[in-house]
Amino acid sequence: DISHSIPVMITQLSSIRSFYNTHATLPYAFRKQQLLALKKAVTDHEEAIYAALRTDLHKSREECWVTENGFLLAELDHAIRSLSEWMQPEKVRTNLLNFPSASYIRHEPAGVALIIGPWNYPLQLSLAPLVGAIAAGNCAVLKPSEFAPATAAVIQQIIETAFSPDYILCVQGDGASIIGGMMQDFVFDHVFYTGGAVTGKKIYSMAAEKLVPVTLELGGKSPCIVESDADIEVAAKRIVMTKFSNAGQMCVAPDYILVHASRKEALITAMKEKILRFFGGDMEHTEHYGRIINEKQFDRILRYLQDGKIIAGGRHHRESLFIEPTLLEYMTPDAVVMQEEIFGPVLPVIPFDDNDQALQVIHKHPDPLAFYVFTQSHKKEKYWLDAVPSGGACINNASWHLTNPHLPFGGRGTSGMGAYHGRFSFDTFSRKRAVMKTPVWFDPSIKYPPFKGKLPLFKWLMKRG
Repeated sequence: DISHSIPVMITQLSSIRSFYNTHATLPYAFRKQQLLALKKAVTDHEEAIYAALRTDLHKSREECWVTENGFLLAELDHAIRSLSEWMQPEKVRTNLLNFPSASYIRHEPAGVALIIGPWNYPLQLSLAPLVGAIAAGNCAVLKPSEFAPATAAVIQQIIETAFSPDYILCVQGDGASIIGGMMQDFVFDHVFYTGGAVTGKKIYSMAAEKLVPVTLELGGKSPCIVESDADIEVAAKRIVMTKFSNAGQMCVAPDYILVHASRKEALITAMKEKILRFFGGDMEHTEHYGRIINEKQFDRILRYLQDGKIIAGGRHHRESLFIEPTLLEYMTPDAVVMQEEIFGPVLPVIPFDDNDQALQVIHKHPDPLAFYVFTQSHKKEKYWLDAVPSGGACINNASWHLTNPHLPFGGRGTSGMGAYHGRFSFDTFSRKRAVMKTPVWFDPSIKYPPFKGKLPLFKWLMKRG
């Protein structure tokens, strides 16, 4: 019973706070040791990770490595190599008014962080933020998704193998009850949530009541523009690969395609060919194509097939949670598939004759998490980047920007707030503290009362910054 576990959790959270207050997490040596411990635990559980993700989402070992544990290990390696540099105080200029002081910015941990993971990439999207929290010197509570139970169990094993529960705690169970209970009775210093917007708003509201800062990694309808001058073969390969990875259950997957009318048939033909080449003719029985996470999501996605004409795919099997990669056309503007984030293997294809037509579609769901443009024109590239604000973007690619640790990953507006990956994860879980150090050997009387007659000098000093 969740109601009986909340008091126990609050006691555990108090122990975490007490441990954080010892300042044991601050030294470089401690942080690096914890990152190495996490890396070892993930590596040691490699086979268990493959098995769990196969159970939850029917992922192949290769897909797991690229998108889950391999991705996570790359993030860990980057943090381990860069940690010393990230922790260095940042020297900044001091204005004339404060001469001869020295000024710098300290990167200090937020404190005790709550990290809430989703079910679509249940390992990587739970543990990658934890890398940033550890690197920044925090303690953390991790809540993996209960909708990917096999992976959540492996995450629990990894956390318990690597860390003391007074430092990093993994909690399981019904998310709404557990998260609500913890946030009501304990004040976290940062909340990091990845998932849907509806739950994100609830978490944001709970955090706001206690003035707790949040990072929200949400989603949205990420558009993909295929221009008249696009390389159709390359566009088809890169769209199909990312759209149907994890059976389309990816927050940065292209949600719909806007293709110049002159290239529509060529793109559809190419995408059909790539779907067959990548996944074979018997996709339901291949190990290299995923499954829908549960029946609720299956039924939601299946309804979208009624919203347009199926021009490729459409086969499905509820018992095995299989939905074939599907292309749709002739959707009405008010069709549900064009109103909600699809988050599944269904891809609407919409032709446009001029840019205004395309923008009318995009502007119905502004500030997408990602935006993709296929063009060989620098002028068109600039036009679309200027015209469509988004969390991230790719030119002649789709979704792969999130694998570059030197780029911030995050949304804007309805697709989220805040960013992470690489140094940006460290910054997300840090607080920038301004420090000014002033020597005692120089102490002019002009700084002290009485101030009468000093106004012209004050103006001169302030003007020179």
